[in-house]
Amino acid sequence: MPGRPRTRPAVITPARVVIALCLIAPFVAMLWVGSYARTGPALMGIPFFYWYQLLWVPLSAVLTMIAYQLWRRDQRAHRSGGAAE
Repeated sequence: MPGRPRTRPAVITPARVVIALCLIAPFVAMLWVGSYARTGPALMGIPFFYWYQLLWVPLSAVLTMIAYQLWRRDQRAHRSGGAAE
């Protein structure tokens, strides 16, 4: 149709795979309850169940930051017609 902008199909790059893994890892870790549904080992008296979940709070923030930085780099390369295509 005339007037419709041309869109290119999505390209799967290694950076985009890493982005997806960074964003999916916290969900998988929290939804796989059997991996942390126990009390030991305790850390400073805190049962494993609790400190494992609390560990994922900063870890998720770091993984999200990494995904965002990779996304920005991928978008810059895509706009300049670089290696992302």
